Amino acid sequence: MKGTVGELGEFGLIRELTSRLTTTPAVRIGPGDDAAVVAAPDRRVVASTDILVEGRHFRRDWSTAYDVGRKAAAQNLADIAAMGAVPTALLLGLVVPAELPVTWPSELMDGLRDECQVAGAAVVGGDVVRGDTITVSITALGDLRNQEPVTRSGAQPGDLVAVTGWLGWSAAGHAVLSRGFRSPRAFVEAHRRPEPPYHAGPAAAGLGATAMCDVSDGLIADLGHIAVASNVRIDIRSGAIDIPSQMNDIGQAVGVDPMQWVLTGGEDHAIVATFPPDVKLPARWKVIGEVLHLSALPQVTVDGAPWTTQGGWDHFGDIES
Repeated sequence: MKGTVGELGEFGLIRELTSRLTTTPAVRIGPGDDAAVVAAPDRRVVASTDILVEGRHFRRDWSTAYDVGRKAAAQNLADIAAMGAVPTALLLGLVVPAELPVTWPSELMDGLRDECQVAGAAVVGGDVVRGDTITVSITALGDLRNQEPVTRSGAQPGDLVAVTGWLGWSAAGHAVLSRGFRSPRAFVEAHRRPEPPYHAGPAAAGLGATAMCDVSDGLIADLGHIAVASNVRIDIRSGAIDIPSQMNDIGQAVGVDPMQWVLTGGEDHAIVATFPPDVKLPARWKVIGEVLHLSALPQVTVDGAPWTTQGGWDHFGDIES
């Protein structure tokens, strides 16, 4: 579609965006009414929300609108999965300048739709507003399917710490893009479009996970959330974490120890969880540490010692995209 958002108008834009959507059996009433209706068989709804602002969370010279849509959906749907729930629906709040080409929000919606399909969810509605800076606000919903939610506060001394999904790939891709390159492509794409292991969250709940979190702020930071909430210490075994050879190559090229990306790089949206020591974990889960009693050491350590290199995402810290 040609033209700008301003030329199309609010209701024309809404029609254009909603025409691109698909649905699922959980959606009883989709876009078009004052509100959507989504089935909640468990009678409890898991909800999460996030905001992406152009220039802070994404750059249009690095990522297409489709990429931004995939990423925006992924980071919210991963939060649902990390509670042990199954994603069901997503709502979009979109702020765009009037002069923005209509193709941009249309491709954004395609990305949201396609990522929802990966997770088994659907976009069910939202709102559009005129503003100076592109802002994408997402609310995701999920269903627990008769399981108890897995929070950050249940880890116990003696539990295993295990992870599934990629670690450090997005941070390595960000390093590549920051230096004006576009390859290795796998790492650049990991930054543009994370691939959370959605099904692993509910599966972990079924396996008896005692605490769980998606890795959005960095492994140390997110395990820190679990450690604080559970009043325990967590020790990571660095030798248990595999670093791909290409990530080592990127690290050598830019002068960064790739373990820094693995431990403190966020936005991969892997899932990290703690499990009782007698649980037999599927092959997709990699045991990378253990839960210990509190001590004088920091609540998250690496190979028994503090990790002294700064890292981890802070929304009020340095700007990244």
